[in-house]
Amino acid sequence: MMKKVVIVGGGWAGSAAALAARNTGCEVELFERADMLLGTGLVGGIMRNNGRFTATEEMIAMGGGELFEICDAYSRHKNIEFPGHKHVSLYDVSTIEPAVRRALLAVGIKIHLMARIKDVTVADGKIVKVIAGVLHNDEEFEACGDGFVDASGTAGPQGNCMKYGNGCAMCIYRCPTFGPRLSIAAKAGVKEIIGEKADGTLGAMSGSCKLHKDSLAPEIKEELERTGVCVIAVPPYLQKSMESLGQKACQQYALKEFAENIVLLDTGHAKLMSAYYPLGLLRQIPGCANARFEDPYAGGIGNSIRYFGMLPRDNALQVKSLKNVFCAGEKAGLLVGHTEAIVTGTLAGHNAARLALGLEPIEISRELACGDAIAYVNEKMQTKEGLTKKYTFSGSVYFDSMKKKNLYSINIEEIKKKVTLTNMIGIFAKRLA
Repeated sequence: MMKKVVIVGGGWAGSAAALAARNTGCEVELFERADMLLGTGLVGGIMRNNGRFTATEEMIAMGGGELFEICDAYSRHKNIEFPGHKHVSLYDVSTIEPAVRRALLAVGIKIHLMARIKDVTVADGKIVKVIAGVLHNDEEFEACGDGFVDASGTAGPQGNCMKYGNGCAMCIYRCPTFGPRLSIAAKAGVKEIIGEKADGTLGAMSGSCKLHKDSLAPEIKEELERTGVCVIAVPPYLQKSMESLGQKACQQYALKEFAENIVLLDTGHAKLMSAYYPLGLLRQIPGCANARFEDPYAGGIGNSIRYFGMLPRDNALQVKSLKNVFCAGEKAGLLVGHTEAIVTGTLAGHNAARLALGLEPIEISRELACGDAIAYVNEKMQTKEGLTKKYTFSGSVYFDSMKKKNLYSINIEEIKKKVTLTNMIGIFAKRLA
């Protein structure tokens, strides 16, 4: 009988986990509470910037590159620069989700949309079954599995944004419609870990807003669509403080250039690199007199509060105290970004399948940026100070460490050679069943 892996959460991490588990030959079932896959990937768009280029090419060499190749294929702009970031690709947020969904369906992954997990059944330290509810009716159904991945994210419900942010800003998570996330590991009794801001308050605010391009001056829209980026100087009296930039989950953007300018990127929307921007101030900036937010709808007051539900895990991403559950994306710790979610999702899905098939889980070698980041963040999260920082291949604390360890490279052949030397070439593409 074919072994089954159940994935909870259909963001970048859950989608990557589903593909990795399916590549081994296991049956895969994926549950997503909303009506589309990708979560924040629906309003994201930034790939391959700084150390994410290295991580992307490592994953491709390891056989876990399907989603990165889709992002490349659906990029509106490639090899652009903006303050603090080089060799950037921007995928089109309006077309990426159907492409990912088609890729999952094409390999036989069973996807349940608008299906929120309500409960789990645990036996002998293992989750053996999840119970899902169908949105807006009383229907319930069950799914048994041999391995599980918790990729349910760390944002929501609305109460966290009300208490620790500036209120519900009506973001892409759409909690009022689809309800709060549910962590299967937490439901099974594992205590979740909460991140902190630098000032000790809980959580972290999401890192960008999206504007209607047509609400901006024609010359700004033209420059965005032609070059992919537009940097507009902010008059000194309107500039945001560096302290306010520190609220962002994406700390690689807490640079003075993002206080002195607004940085817009073309991802289909005009992506404004700020956790929020008061509309009254934004409309005083040249070219933005008619600016209107696309996501979150109340982007003038705030954004989603995240990192409220991480899980204790090892470097194979196995959740501690559960024998057959792995975690990915933000559940795996204070790793910020789509690339980071795909990396952890791929490892978690592969290892859930390995365990289901009676094989030992693997770790990614620390000789590679992907493996080092997973282990580095795990170490840092054991400390009080570490819980106040966020980590990413693209900047701030981890990118600095990555460069010091000589793990950053944009030489694709050199990256492939390093993956080969660690005996991990093609490992995520191998059929195991």
